[in-house]
Amino acid sequence: MMDYLTLGDLDVRGKRGLVRVDFNVPLDGERVTDDTRIRAALPTLRWLLENGAAVVLLSHLGRPKGKPDARYSLKPVAARLAELLGLPVAMASDCVGPEVQALAQGLKPGQVLLLENVRFHAAETDNDPDFARALAGLGDFFVNDAFGSAHRAHASTTGVAGFLPAAAGLLMEKELAELGGLVSAPQAPFVVLLGGAKVGDKIGVMENLIGKADRILIGGGMAFPFLKARGLEIGRSLCEEDLEVPRRIEAKARGTRTELLLPLDVVVASEFAEGAPHRVVPVEEIPADMMGLDIGPRTVELFANELSASRTVFWNGPMGVFEKKPFDCGTRAVAQAVADSQARSVVGGGDSVAALEQAGLADRITHVSTGGGASLEFVEGRELPGVAALRRKPSTSPMS
Repeated sequence: MMDYLTLGDLDVRGKRGLVRVDFNVPLDGERVTDDTRIRAALPTLRWLLENGAAVVLLSHLGRPKGKPDARYSLKPVAARLAELLGLPVAMASDCVGPEVQALAQGLKPGQVLLLENVRFHAAETDNDPDFARALAGLGDFFVNDAFGSAHRAHASTTGVAGFLPAAAGLLMEKELAELGGLVSAPQAPFVVLLGGAKVGDKIGVMENLIGKADRILIGGGMAFPFLKARGLEIGRSLCEEDLEVPRRIEAKARGTRTELLLPLDVVVASEFAEGAPHRVVPVEEIPADMMGLDIGPRTVELFANELSASRTVFWNGPMGVFEKKPFDCGTRAVAQAVADSQARSVVGGGDSVAALEQAGLADRITHVSTGGGASLEFVEGRELPGVAALRRKPSTSPMS
């Protein structure tokens, strides 16, 4: 694993910590509708405050296209964070500039300042060094606790780390430990459950885990290119045209310990609509005028049996178009099977996490990753820029 600084390497007392958090949360007007990501940052924030630091928080929210947009203001987040911390949270009107500098310099130990959305400046996503330097001027040290943004080389995730002593926060440390253990030392049988719409999104994950996983279970829309590549008719089911990708993955798996398991049956309908007339058919009998929208009961049983026998599970992606009933049944069933298994279970990706939370099963999973894209890239074996920026340099020593 990479050698990077953690909170314990920093002397924080009496100093200002610049902390990159992932407060990219859903809003309904002035109300935060899901505060999971805010709660995930609390252990790091409390540690810093209890150890005598003042805290300046950086985050993005949405995609405001490099200019101020009131719809993406972090003001509602400041209000929710104050409730969760039980402390006042000051809100800056921007993230750089003289007023912000004055607010940051005026902070006393135990106080919290949330800066306005860093993406109100195009320089953020451009990783502009002058912008990163201006942000760095607001703190004495930098903590990156935004694993969900660690795969982006932006000013507030990587640029700032070049100007200040930089460490991983508690959430970042936990994510790297859990996902790192998954890739480097999974306990067998290791079962990988992949779904979602596109094979293209998961190519890297499959290629990196072939030879490490015992089984890769493939559901959702990404199953249909594999079925078609095996010579089956898939009707109007979702399918990327290029069948060379599934063929290449199947070829790579042959001769390794990894077995790819595809659906045995699917739920088909003539349209994707709530409550649409539907039926279950074997994958060999998908009608030409219908589309597969969920895995069927035989597939659920097959996947559940594999999951129950596993010791390590990684799940990313739903088994069907779970946003509309009755095509949510397969995803709900595998979510239950993952929760019921005795395995060390890691779930990454927004839709999988949403399915777990809808079913009330999230607390029965070993680790629910806060980073969809970041967790996938990490499991692919790619170095995340936000993590690489924390690497301990030979000349780096902890703050004194």
